[in-house]
Amino acid sequence: MTWFVAAFLAVTALVTVLYNRLVRDRNRVDAAWSDIDVQLQRRHDLIPQLVKAVDQYAGYERATLEAVTALRAEAIDLSGAGDLGERGQKEEELGQGIQRLIAVAENYPDLKANENFLSLQRDLVETENYLQFARRFYNGSVRQFNTRIETVPNNFIANQFNFKQRDFFQKTSDEAANVPLVDLGNVE
Repeated sequence: MTWFVAAFLAVTALVTVLYNRLVRDRNRVDAAWSDIDVQLQRRHDLIPQLVKAVDQYAGYERATLEAVTALRAEAIDLSGAGDLGERGQKEEELGQGIQRLIAVAENYPDLKANENFLSLQRDLVETENYLQFARRFYNGSVRQFNTRIETVPNNFIANQFNFKQRDFFQKTSDEAANVPLVDLGNVE
């Protein structure tokens, strides 16, 4: 009988430890996603200001301005969606739209010298950098969580308590991960 009690306590302790690890990893993934969401929201908040600054100097670049505004609206609409693949693709398109918008500034020396525009551009570069770091941390957390769910004996606990794998949030191309912005050092 003592043997049975000891075995039962050992199994209970093992299940508890494995369950707690899965919960910790799931919470780490959720926290990492929250960091990405904050940076995406920050980027979404900067875009109207950037569009307005460019519009003051390059109003006839209307197609680019409207395209970026529309992409921002679509990305915001997907912000509550569960499909990270679709959201990642839309955010990538938005990033490319921002690249085109920033490229417009190259044709307007007055805009490139505008302190408001330069400040917005610095904020956007900083946000993109934070977003890249947050994406890496999130994807690393997802990788660890998914690996834990797939390995023995964690997979028995994960299946029993309905832990599900998470999707990665990544760019679909290496080019999209590097947002080329105006060289701020050459502005006089």
